[in-house]
Amino acid sequence: MTERTVEISPLDGLAVVDLSSWIAGAYASRLLADGGASITRVEPVGGHRLRNWSASGADAADGALFRHLASGEHDASADELDAVLAAADVCIWSPGGRMDPDAIVAAHPHLTVVSITPFGLRTPWSDRPATEFTLQAMSGAMIGLGRGAPDRPPVHVAGQVGEWLSGAWAAVGLLATRHWGDARSAGAIVDVSMLEVASMCLTYYPVTFHDSFGRPMRKRRALTVPGVAAASDGLVGLGVGTGQQWLDFCVMVGHPEWAEDASLFTERGGLAAAIDEWVGDQSVAEVLDLATAFRIPNAPIIDGSNAATVEHFVERETFEVDDGFLRPRPPIRVTPGPEVTERSVVGSQPGPDGDALPFSGLRVLDMTAYWAGPSASHLLALLGAEVIHLESARRPDGARLVGGRSSKVDGYLEQGPIFAALNTNKSGVTIDFTSPDGLDLLRRTIATCDVVIENFTPRVLDQLGFSYESLRELRDDLIVVRMPGFGLDGPWRDNAAFAFVIEDASGLTWLTGHPDQHPVEPYCIGDSNAGLHAMYGLLLALAHRDATGAGCQVEAAMVDAALSITAGQTVEHSASGVRLERAGNRGPAAAPQDLYDCVGTDEYGHEPARVAIAVAEDAQWTALTTALGDPDWAQDPALATHAGRVAAQDAIDEHLRAWCSERSAVDAAEQLCAAGVPAAVVNQPHRQPDLAPLQARSFFQHLDHPVMGPARYSTIPFRLNGLPEQLHTRHAPLLGEHTAELLAGLGLTAERIAALAADGVIAAQMEAV
Repeated sequence: MTERTVEISPLDGLAVVDLSSWIAGAYASRLLADGGASITRVEPVGGHRLRNWSASGADAADGALFRHLASGEHDASADELDAVLAAADVCIWSPGGRMDPDAIVAAHPHLTVVSITPFGLRTPWSDRPATEFTLQAMSGAMIGLGRGAPDRPPVHVAGQVGEWLSGAWAAVGLLATRHWGDARSAGAIVDVSMLEVASMCLTYYPVTFHDSFGRPMRKRRALTVPGVAAASDGLVGLGVGTGQQWLDFCVMVGHPEWAEDASLFTERGGLAAAIDEWVGDQSVAEVLDLATAFRIPNAPIIDGSNAATVEHFVERETFEVDDGFLRPRPPIRVTPGPEVTERSVVGSQPGPDGDALPFSGLRVLDMTAYWAGPSASHLLALLGAEVIHLESARRPDGARLVGGRSSKVDGYLEQGPIFAALNTNKSGVTIDFTSPDGLDLLRRTIATCDVVIENFTPRVLDQLGFSYESLRELRDDLIVVRMPGFGLDGPWRDNAAFAFVIEDASGLTWLTGHPDQHPVEPYCIGDSNAGLHAMYGLLLALAHRDATGAGCQVEAAMVDAALSITAGQTVEHSASGVRLERAGNRGPAAAPQDLYDCVGTDEYGHEPARVAIAVAEDAQWTALTTALGDPDWAQDPALATHAGRVAAQDAIDEHLRAWCSERSAVDAAEQLCAAGVPAAVVNQPHRQPDLAPLQARSFFQHLDHPVMGPARYSTIPFRLNGLPEQLHTRHAPLLGEHTAELLAGLGLTAERIAALAADGVIAAQMEAV
């Protein structure tokens, strides 16, 4: 069994003051504490909102989620604020906390302040009311991936995932800043925008896609195939991520004729009854065993009541009992290497122009594919690292094919907008490391790198003989980041792990969807969240190497990252016995909260224009009733409290639907926001660049691609003084574009490189296209 918890404490001695007010800041502190930081919390006036809060409203929960996130922290009174800030290194702040970032830095210029706000500091919308729900709506997250049945309103990804993701990005932003050096981090404000987090993590690079092809990835919503179905004793998720898996699925269920109709691969439609019948005749275990035999991605649908009983999680000791409730252990597991006598210089070093970026001088071998892995290394590439993206001409990165051109089109491998968006600033090499010569080239390349990151199933590196110990023989201070779907051990270690499978196995799917239907898979966050937490683990490893000179192996299992941000489900159930349930577009932190049809349709005429409204505070309810003209129905005193509004939400929804039906979505949202009510138009995701805060922060940058042409590319969801205005400096590599350059750097002659190409060990760029 791999080690259960982080065994390094690279942040030991780092003093953090938490002035945040909700989940995002608390989760950032939790991650930093897992790395060894000391956290002191100074709570807002009236106490932290999470102290007496539970997602189910059950009194028995007794603030268990707060206790999970605040485990091991120290509390200080408001009277001690100035003293604790003076003694700290870092301050985490969100609206509702004491002081503000500028005032904190002015009073304590030695601090690094991490600010987490809906739209970022100093944007046109900095004072605009928002909730995680309305941010999902305006980012396009609700409709961009066709989430939900087309005859019902689209659904948000439940569980307040935007808060958890923003907390993880806050921790990553801080660690990147500190890697830059004390001189850069002192007085810095790491300015995290939750809207940008949602735009990056809950949509699939829709702007780059639309700019490249002139159309959205999807115009209509449709349930995925095969999706979630009911077995005889529970729900199971089955998915297909490749064309071959679709063919195998058709054979598995006894309908090989389905393979002849490509449209069935993308729209469940008439297949729903047949799939449900096939699944319903078997138990969950029987379906999963058969799917695994056919190598079809699969998982049981996990929720807060059954997660801790799953054999895989039991064997890996994924959960622990602490403070009287069950909770997931830290999302990364680390095997530290021995300290070395001659320490490498890992910190940022000046580039050719004399200006150092946070990761200048760092060399990374990126042996990943699709979304999760490449996203983990992309931040490093954008912030100065030399990242070498490794592919094979026989098996190129599958992201090149996602949403791209047909294989019948010349140069189709260079027309994948998802790959293009994930891999800017990287070099690209092709090596067939299944051959002896290729394996030798791979070993020689690893010896020159500071970091290796990979997301194969564990058996791939096993077959190559690449244990952490053997890789350390190539470079003794090497950092190895491994991103298996389900971990390096346990019964599921070799199972295929696409995003939707991870969502099924962690509770993300369970909470998403309408309560009277099967849940639906978010179909994105399993990947983006995994890459984000792998970045966090990698940055901890770099901090550890900076301090000790020693490398380590970081196991950043995708499912562990997902269980970390769905911790509320297991925590809540173990503390109160209540299983959190799907609620459509309603949520535990706001009432009313839902989508409401307005005048007109979406830009494609397929469904009504809609506005998202969420009332998270009693003052916002007062603002809503004022905006509506103080109607008689809203004067009931019971509606002045959150509990009263939850009880009356059906009736409130009827009135809001009537009000919205007489207005355009834009007018309804603007009128409500002006009054102080969180509201947003439910946007198409490719409309993200139209949003004023993203424009103000230059979140999208133009870059030209030699095959696809110019397009806009998202950057990173935090701002930091000292970074260059243009982060994207080079298009994603063409397949094999830098192979000869890399091999020449290893000392190979032009003749040897040509011979390797002739033998198929490497591929030249044009041959690969």
